[in-house]
Amino acid sequence: MKKLCKSERDRKICGVCGGIAEYFGIDSTVVRLVFVLFGLLSVGVAFYILAALLMPNEM
Repeated sequence: MKKLCKSERDRKICGVCGGIAEYFGIDSTVVRLVFVLFGLLSVGVAFYILAALLMPNEM
């Protein structure tokens, strides 16, 4: 069973986007672009910080 966690291999800041991309099996660039789009609305920044604090590290 897959588990949502921060990526150690595909990380730029905290590994949140890389972890989400690995979980859903998509390219991390797509996830990062979605975060940038939501970041323009100020929702993405808050979600990223919350995810970085709550998501466990990859083991």
